[in-house]
Amino acid sequence: MKSNPVGWFEIYVQDMPRAKAFYEAVFQGTLEELKNPDPQGFPDMEMWAFPMSMDGYGAPGALVQMKGCPSGGSTLVYFSCDDCSIEAERAAFYGGKVFKEKMSIGEHGFIAMVVDTEGNMVGLHSMQ
Repeated sequence: MKSNPVGWFEIYVQDMPRAKAFYEAVFQGTLEELKNPDPQGFPDMEMWAFPMSMDGYGAPGALVQMKGCPSGGSTLVYFSCDDCSIEAERAAFYGGKVFKEKMSIGEHGFIAMVVDTEGNMVGLHSMQ
């Protein structure tokens, strides 16, 4: 298996404006709208991508709203942070919930887990 095997992630949401505002506020960045790859098959699909570089480290991904796809799924994506406690605090401030406060994972740094405005749990990872 290759290192960093995750090549893409999707977080399914029910309320795109709310979810987009939450992630932009927590991570202090802007999501970019992606063109619907199959407008005939999925006419109601809306996608907003996290900042990405196809040549960089880590996995690119997007928020996705599509009729019939529930949010609050069981996929857990970890976002890299400088200090995961900062993003955890922002998550709570912007309408999410902190599921697990920042905790040490030994030599691998620290993690926190938050629940977004759509019911999805996401992880936060930092080395400090």
